[in-house]
Amino acid sequence: MALPSFNWWGKGSHKGTPVVVTMENPNWSMVELEAPSESDFQTSTVTQEKARGKNAKQLTWVLLLKAHRAAGCLTSVASTLFSLGSTIRRRVISGQTDNNDSTPSTENKTVKTRFYNCIKAFLWLSLLLLGFEIAAYFKGWHFGAPKLQLQYIFTAPFGVRDLFDGLYTRWVLIRVGYLAPPLQFLANVCIILFIVQSLDRLVLCLGCFWIRFKKIKPIPKQDAIVDLEENGFFPMVLVQIPMCNEKEVYQQSIAAVCNLDWPKSKILIQILDDSDEPTTQLLIKEEVHKWQQEGARIVYRHRVIRDGYKAGNLKSGMSYSYVKEYEFVAIFDADFQPAPDFLKRTIPHFKDNEDVGLVQARWSFVNKDENLLTRLQNVNLSFHFEVEQQVNGVFINFFGFNGTAGVWRIKALEESGGWLERTTVEDMDIAVRAHLLGWKFVFINDVECQCELPESYEAYRKQQHRWHSGPMQLFRLCLPDIIRAKISMWKKFNMIFLFFLLRKLILPFYSFTLFCIILPMTMFIPEAELPAWVVCYIPATMSFLNILPTPKSFPFIVPYLLFENTMSVTKFNAMISGLFQLGSAYEWVVTKKSGRSSEGDLVSLVEKETKQQRGESEPNLDETKTDILREQKSRQKKHNRMYTKELALAFLLLTASARSLLSAQGGLELGWLPNENFGRRGLAESSVHRLLYSRFRF
Repeated sequence: MALPSFNWWGKGSHKGTPVVVTMENPNWSMVELEAPSESDFQTSTVTQEKARGKNAKQLTWVLLLKAHRAAGCLTSVASTLFSLGSTIRRRVISGQTDNNDSTPSTENKTVKTRFYNCIKAFLWLSLLLLGFEIAAYFKGWHFGAPKLQLQYIFTAPFGVRDLFDGLYTRWVLIRVGYLAPPLQFLANVCIILFIVQSLDRLVLCLGCFWIRFKKIKPIPKQDAIVDLEENGFFPMVLVQIPMCNEKEVYQQSIAAVCNLDWPKSKILIQILDDSDEPTTQLLIKEEVHKWQQEGARIVYRHRVIRDGYKAGNLKSGMSYSYVKEYEFVAIFDADFQPAPDFLKRTIPHFKDNEDVGLVQARWSFVNKDENLLTRLQNVNLSFHFEVEQQVNGVFINFFGFNGTAGVWRIKALEESGGWLERTTVEDMDIAVRAHLLGWKFVFINDVECQCELPESYEAYRKQQHRWHSGPMQLFRLCLPDIIRAKISMWKKFNMIFLFFLLRKLILPFYSFTLFCIILPMTMFIPEAELPAWVVCYIPATMSFLNILPTPKSFPFIVPYLLFENTMSVTKFNAMISGLFQLGSAYEWVVTKKSGRSSEGDLVSLVEKETKQQRGESEPNLDETKTDILREQKSRQKKHNRMYTKELALAFLLLTASARSLLSAQGGLELGWLPNENFGRRGLAESSVHRLLYSRFRF
């Protein structure tokens, strides 16, 4: 069988040399192939030239189009930078910075700016050193590996020097002999603290994995559940909601506690209002009166003398004579919304466990996906509850009370001395005193209480300042009591070293000192070194472990690292304020709420409650909707602020990264590299160094 001939260049007759190929396969006898002729090559050349011309025109148009897009992109970038610069200038001129916060503060202005001035000093020093190193490079000071190479020394005439060479030589000598050793010592101390704290976090994570693997969780005794469900035995429970000028969220919290599934004769709700705004007081009174008419046992209490912040408010609520009739007290902040079965899932843990003083529930957040800030807060708080609180509750029966979403045995509160106003962390204070008396705590990870996260950096920063300054105040006050307490040495070690020192003092100290001060300084004093595993590997591993309780947050691991670095400024400042009793240590600012726990949630709660009442559903529902819309419209729009401490720290790190980047690109080597025959200490004794010193000494 013969195949038809294949034409090379299309149709038509072609002259060429035929090639005959004999195939062994009987179905294919031969194939005739014609080679191209000279005319075919000429035609092909003309076609290719036309195609090239056409391709050149297309390429020109493509390049012009890309150039047009690039010009448009540059224009948009320029306009963006111009608008950003104008915004920064306008805010600086208008005073919209954290140094002139409109929120009333008890802090001395000198104390408030002292920490900022220290960061500015480091920033200006780093800028000076960066300019000094760049100038040295252009003057011919090149340091290359593996041996010390001073190109300028061996090319310039001997005995000739200028002022800059002398200054830079003195700087190198001072750096090697006086600055590097103490900086390296401080770096080594911080590295040790960092390793210890990382091991503590790793142990906590292993404990959490073990709890999940063994499915360990607190389970109330069966007869306690039977007493509730079948025998109808319900103990007397007091519910307290302390609040202060929180008009955005008061409705939803009151509605939630009024819908708790508990016999109305066995529960009393106290609304402890410390608001100093007459409008807010009136709104809360109206809300309480509305629920009283619907059958809820709820009372409104307002203090005339508002001392002691939240601790004073709770203490005032416990001072009434009728409190003696109640066995337990449940505490919820103004933005918390417990589920209707909250008491039925927490109170049974007290049954036949007379040494249990506290049952703490976990927080969940209605606005965790609102913005990047709330997502990153969710990472930290999820780790706190899932790992820290759960592990300590299971293995030690002690953890810090979170101040809300918990149920206390009133006997434990009274024996521990009640609420004290001596610190801004009254919840941790009462937990420590109760633990020293032998009371045990239970943490329930599967019972959640909805609440809000701060949605602005200003509110979050003030909250974190209170949370990190208060423990240091408490540590100073409680240390003698812990030492004298009649508890085991292990419990004393856990409370002093792990609970206070390691997690409340060492963590913010090394986070700021190591990564925000020492690390940038090693870029300019390279004789002091930080290992790569300290700078990169361990922080990345710890961040990975922190995000494990919230797997959906893994895409935010890099912003999380940057976020923690930024927050180390506030946490370190707060820790120092609390430890040394500076002015800001006693500052209490109520965290601003946005009322994100939605109109729909509140309306559904009202509908559920009003269906149980006769003939009152529609008017009350309409009134609630009107109140919600009125409160939402009354919120004032807040201006963004410039946070000077954080910006100064950012520029400090940026300057250090520029120094490191120049070194990595070969522009500047990281300082003096030792001769292969000398160590770092032997560098000062090398012949090259002696030559340098003898030539440029003053």
